[in-house]
Amino acid sequence: MRLVWGALLLASFAGRQEMPQIGDLSAPRAVRGRDRVQYVGEAETVRAGKSETLVLHFQVEDGFHINSHQPRGDLLIATELSVLPAAGVRVGTAVYPAGRPYSFAASPGETIDAYTGGFAVQLPVVAEAGGHTLRGTLRYQACDRAACYPVRSLPVEVAFTAK
Repeated sequence: MRLVWGALLLASFAGRQEMPQIGDLSAPRAVRGRDRVQYVGEAETVRAGKSETLVLHFQVEDGFHINSHQPRGDLLIATELSVLPAAGVRVGTAVYPAGRPYSFAASPGETIDAYTGGFAVQLPVVAEAGGHTLRGTLRYQACDRAACYPVRSLPVEVAFTAK
């Protein structure tokens, strides 16, 4: 009988990339290696030679949250944008939005600062005239109501024109 149940269990998950975990089975589950945050890139135009701000839009998948750039707690992984240097572009320090208070049913009195849904990071730049592409990564840790998953680095490519 055990062998039959084991075979049925394995067959029910054939072709799936995730396995259920003990706990709230209705909660979304992160698939190993899958990003739970997407970069929503939009072409922007800035004034050449002037201090300008690029706005990078990100979307956290429904049912998940990520810690803000300044989460409450020393053990929490902060969301961090890193941008590589690019010819003809000076990049300033990224400006992050404030996180929203987020609490868990198991600890209703405690909150963390998190991003859910859409959020935007402002990136100050001064660029020479022409087309430019900045490359970097958004480092974050996605969590659902049941668990937090390994830290991920989402590749980010920001294309813009300076005129």
